[in-house]
Amino acid sequence: MQTAVTFTIINLIIILVFLVMGIYGFVLFVKLANRGIKALDIYISEKSKTNDKE
Repeated sequence: MQTAVTFTIINLIIILVFLVMGIYGFVLFVKLANRGIKALDIYISEKSKTNDKE
């Protein structure tokens, strides 16, 4: 009986670790996407300025 409880606690810890890693990875992905959108906006605005000058 003791080993079953130990395995259950270990499984719970592993599941929680993967859940936290998944949430953290999602937050990092959202930050990366936000930077990419800003960089794309800057690129588009610079390209449109050079096209206006020509």
